This record gives sequence, structure tokens and C-alpha cells, in this order.
Amino acid sequence: MESINPSHYPASRAAGVAVDYINYKLGGPNRLFEQQPVTSASKESIAGVGNKYRLTFAIKDSLNEQSPITCTAEVIYYTSDQHKPPKVTFTLQTALQNYTAAKDKEFYNRMKNLSEPLVADNIPDNYGNVTPDMEPVWHLALAAAGYAKWQYSTEGTFFRMAVIKEVKQLKRQDHILEFHYDMLIHEMVSQEMVPWRIETLWDPAEGLKIQHQQKLPKHNPDGNN
Repeated sequence: MESINPSHYPASRAAGVAVDYINYKLGGPNRLFEQQPVTSASKESIAGVGNKYRLTFAIKDSLNEQSPITCTAEVIYYTSDQHKPPKVTFTLQTALQNYTAAKDKEFYNRMKNLSEPLVADNIPDNYGNVTPDMEPVWHLALAAAGYAKWQYSTEGTFFRMAVIKEVKQLKRQDHILEFHYDMLIHEMVSQEMVPWRIETLWDPAEGLKIQHQQKLPKHNPDGNN
């Protein structure tokens, strides 16, 4: 392992991939993590595989008043197979508490009891606003976008913000909430807004699951393939 500058792009990009993965695994309608500065970073080239980054940084819940949690992570980019998502492993120094249980239950019950399944578009609006009732739907979309960003990340990409073009809730006979999102995800290096379709399942007990995700053609005004 060779030490690298933790403030340089290779380290911050790799840490960003780790945080995307963490949000997919641990985020939800009432919890999302943001990356704090990388404090240490190293890189190792593995012959026939790719490059492995070892990183230390803190994550902070951007939605709740909680102390930052120190995180160590390893990210392996498979340069031998550009279509293979990076392998991400992480360890949190402090055990994560279930401090969003009440808000998660409230959101779950509200969505389950709608007379008609939710349909909404353009979140945030053109002024960057999200109405309070749509905030959990928006946060769940960002956690789901973490999965898509992780899946398509390479050492040459850097995904950031996202926009919901349309979200549809699907009525189910079981206990799970299902949302289908059409989104735009910003790739900072190319400056492109990349269309994505992400189909999610969520319930308070089991958290977020990605049923299907698909990177769509860039010029796709009607949202179909």
C-alpha cells in the first residue's frame, strides 16, 4: 500500500463510492449520510485485478442531529473488467442506532393508507424545494441512487446530485412499499445528467432493496427505452 494525499481526487472519489454504498445499505426515508473529509488514504495496484483504496473518513447523518461516525473503507476498482462494480467493504467505529424508527413507521403508515398510489414529478422543483410530505420519498430516492452510482462507478467517474423526474408508487398486497423512480444523476467529470430508472422496495424492518435499476439512453424524452 502506498500512501496518497487524502485531499486529492482519487481519495475523495473512492470515499464517495463508499458513501454511496453505505447509503444504499443504511440510508432510507429518514436517514442519509454525507461524507466528511478523508483523513487518511492509501492505494495498492493488484496485478490482474485493479486498484484498491483504503480510506478513513467520517460520515454524518445529514437529516438528524447525530454525532459523526468514523468509518474505514476499502474500495477495489476492477480495471480488468470495467463493467464490474467496485467492491466496497466498510467498518463503522460506532454501532449505528435505530433512531429513526418512529419517523419510519409514520411514513410507512401514511404511504400504505393512501387512497390512491402516489404519483409525483420534478423533485426538487425548479427552485430547489421539496415539500415536507415528499421529503421521505426524496430521501429514499437518494439512498436508492447510491446503489446506481456505486454500480457504475469507475476511477474516472464522480457522481453527485440527483433529481426525480417521476416517481410512482405501486400498490402491493403484502407489507412492502414499492416505488419506481425515473431520475437524473449528475456525473461531475463529464458534466452529464444521466437518466436512470430505479425500482425500489422498502419497509421499516428490512430497509431498502433494489428490485431493478437501468441506465437509460441520454436522449430519452418519453422515459421509455
